[in-house]
Amino acid sequence: MKPGLPCLLTLLCLLGPAMGKTLLPTNSDFYAITTAESSWSAPTSGSSLFIPTSGSSPSIPTSGSDWSSSSSQSQSFSNFTGSTDERGICQCSVVLPDTTFPVERVERLEVTAQAISKKFNKELSKVKEYVQLISVYEKKLFNLTVRIEIMEKDSISYTELDFELIKIEVREMEKLIKRLKIGFVGSTVIVDQLEVEIRNMTLLVEKLETLDKNNVLAIRREILALKNRLKECEASKEEIGPTPPAPGSCAHGGVVNISRPDIVKLNWRGFSYKYGAWGRDYSPQHPGEGLYWVAPLDTDGRILQYYRLYNTMDDLLLYTNAQQNRITYGQGSGTAVYKNSMYVNWYNTGNIARVNLTTNTVARTQTLPNAAYNNRFSYANIGWQDIDLAADENGLWVIYATEASTGNMVISKLNDTTLEVLNTWQTRQYKPSVTNAFMVCGVLYATRTLNTRTEEIFYYYDTNTGKEGRLSIVMQKMMENLQSINYHPFEQKLFVYNDGYLLTYDLVFQQKPQ
Repeated sequence: MKPGLPCLLTLLCLLGPAMGKTLLPTNSDFYAITTAESSWSAPTSGSSLFIPTSGSSPSIPTSGSDWSSSSSQSQSFSNFTGSTDERGICQCSVVLPDTTFPVERVERLEVTAQAISKKFNKELSKVKEYVQLISVYEKKLFNLTVRIEIMEKDSISYTELDFELIKIEVREMEKLIKRLKIGFVGSTVIVDQLEVEIRNMTLLVEKLETLDKNNVLAIRREILALKNRLKECEASKEEIGPTPPAPGSCAHGGVVNISRPDIVKLNWRGFSYKYGAWGRDYSPQHPGEGLYWVAPLDTDGRILQYYRLYNTMDDLLLYTNAQQNRITYGQGSGTAVYKNSMYVNWYNTGNIARVNLTTNTVARTQTLPNAAYNNRFSYANIGWQDIDLAADENGLWVIYATEASTGNMVISKLNDTTLEVLNTWQTRQYKPSVTNAFMVCGVLYATRTLNTRTEEIFYYYDTNTGKEGRLSIVMQKMMENLQSINYHPFEQKLFVYNDGYLLTYDLVFQQKPQ
């Protein structure tokens, strides 16, 4: 064997794994190489050795002719340059496949790993915070549990003590309301209502004490509201001052003040029915037993078709037990009720009609002499009220104007059965400049508007003496316009229809010297 053959075999052993094939010759190949030794010549310096590349046959030429014939297959072989040293050892330089290290991919991998590490640390810190919060809440829950267990085991609970305090406060309010009832000689509707609410509060406290001991706060709020109302009632009593005369009595010097309005509720037909009248029937024979009545006009502000009667104020407030009647001839808001009869201006005429409330039938009609009607001399901002009927301690009245009075107000006393005029008084007050009027003990009181929330009783005419003059009694109101004012002698209240809302006012009278 030539000296260069071991070098070639060693090279084949090295290249075989890199090329994915085994390049060692078989026994027969090796034998062919050794037997052909005489014809083989080692490559000299600068000569080329052809080795099969991947996919070629791993055969080695055994003679010079084989080497020369293999030149035609050089296209499928890689060319390696080799040489022999002085000792005859083969030295070759081999170019291996490109195995460049992927530096860029490794750098991207490192950046991604760093970002993931930061996110992990951030989430880990959040978890630590949550663990601390959970620990705090666990302690709070434990403390609450301990407190609840103590309250459950305690035989005298805090709620029982609270209920005892509430009972004491309710008893104090009952004493106060009794004192107020003694002080109010006149109408005590508000005080009676407060007394009923306090009595209901007492029953409610007793019921809650047996059924539910966790509503103490709600009861305290209601008691506080009642206390405030009692204080306001007592303050208004002190503000009003003079003791009122006996119900239905005229033993006083006239109206000198008026309370704040008590808003009863919206009329039963709704907010759109801004025009109308309401009040309470008055009879000298049965002064405290009159029916409550509400008569809203149609939305045109002229026609009166429906009215309702209520036996009590509670029925009116709750819309229960109402007797609803219909008429087809009423006009304007100048309605009055006296001795179980309703008095209205007959539609499109200057006549007055008396309607029996029991049968809802017309008992009498009568022409009011020389009276203007159909918006000739109605009140300011209120249409179709040329003829305004009123009742007081002395009987039935009508307030109107005539062409002869040039629009100034005329007062006539009427027979409540026949509707005949008994007496007439001429005033110097122009009716269209007045917003409304009412009668008390034979004295006419007229109002005018100061602003959208304030009215003023500014004029009076006393039919008992024939005197007239100016006043300045301010009335607070809920809405802008007062459509009607009716006075009730027994309650000494004004029943006001204010843009659809039902209001009441308490009147204050000047005391006569003893």
